[in-house]
Amino acid sequence: MKKFFGNVWTKRVISILSAVYTFFVCKLSYLSIFYDMHISQRTSLCLAVSGISLLALIVMLYTRHQIITRISSFIILPAMLPVVLLYFGEWGLIIPIVIVGIVILLLSGAGEGMKTAIATIILLLYIFGALGYFLFTSFFVAATKEEVIDTGVSPSGAYRYRIVNTEDTSNGSTAIYVEPNTADLKYSFATFTLKNMERVVYMHRPTQQNVVVNWTTQNRQEITDHLNSISDRIEVTVTDAELEKLGYTYDNKLVLTTLSASRKFAINKTASDVDPVPLDTLTDDQLDFFGIGKEADGRYYIKAPSAEVMDEMEKSAGQRIYFKELTPKALRIFNSEQVDAATGITLFNVKKNHTVLLNSLTDEQLASLGVSESGDVMLVSAEPRTYEEGEEVPEGVNDTEVITDKVVFRFYVAELEDYYDVNSRHFSIDLLN
Repeated sequence: MKKFFGNVWTKRVISILSAVYTFFVCKLSYLSIFYDMHISQRTSLCLAVSGISLLALIVMLYTRHQIITRISSFIILPAMLPVVLLYFGEWGLIIPIVIVGIVILLLSGAGEGMKTAIATIILLLYIFGALGYFLFTSFFVAATKEEVIDTGVSPSGAYRYRIVNTEDTSNGSTAIYVEPNTADLKYSFATFTLKNMERVVYMHRPTQQNVVVNWTTQNRQEITDHLNSISDRIEVTVTDAELEKLGYTYDNKLVLTTLSASRKFAINKTASDVDPVPLDTLTDDQLDFFGIGKEADGRYYIKAPSAEVMDEMEKSAGQRIYFKELTPKALRIFNSEQVDAATGITLFNVKKNHTVLLNSLTDEQLASLGVSESGDVMLVSAEPRTYEEGEEVPEGVNDTEVITDKVVFRFYVAELEDYYDVNSRHFSIDLLN
């Protein structure tokens, strides 16, 4: 048995467990950045993490001279920095892992010089990371007092909401937040909920009382008809892939934006007309005025590209440069050239429009864009805040307003506009709040 455990290949194989432990530490770091943690069984979690960490430490000490364990020993503590900062106070989770990281770093098989350098870098990371984080939370986060007065889940279980009264320097407010109810990561001892998924669907100043949320179920066609009856200019933002699915080409969606008054007059519009202007609506003469040509197959090109645009596109004189082929930089160069030299006023810009009119979409197309056949719709009823005798009513506040069954949230809009894209991950300052 001694010979078995003394064999270098045994140690190399077992050192893989060090990498597995480090992987889960890195996953915890990832969760701390993008998820809020809600622990249900603190004692059980602490015991489980402590036991696993102890076993991991024994394995790491046994294989401390192996390259996999050495690399793991350098990763654990830096990976725990977001966890320490964002889950601060959850010591039953943090302390066992940090102890493992410190011990294995000090006792790993790496050279003393290497360990000293890595330990110094990690210490500086913690010092400056903690300083920056606590300065941010102290000075850049607004001081408000929130009180959750009601929570609930939609009939389908797809969404959950909370009603929050906030006390601030602007007479307070009542807000309703809605977030997906199906994106949580649930484990035996804790639940992780995605950060920044909440959307404010209702906001009223000052605070209100007797706020009641009612849910109903409506079908897709019913909502479409209602929205189109309100306005025939409702736009839907779609991706390039969705535009292609709807039958649009790149050139179909090219538009003129930021038009100066003189350029509007040139295409028979008034100064008060709004952008954008689709290229497909312009005549050949109007396109020529903007230095744009159009092929018989519908492709648009630059009639007289500048040397800078040609260099960026690596084209030679006489070769046509089509808008569809332009790199983002080349398009920026072209747009930056459309300026009145005398006044510095932008004459026009060309860009691809990613919106389509709702009334141009069929029910089948809406289904292809991910809108469910039916779903949840939230209605809100609320009464005005009652002011005590002698309490001053803030100026401009309507203290008699009663809200009855006001629609504030539709599954239809949430799905069409990708309110809750639970698969996207973007770093932002809001993740630190």
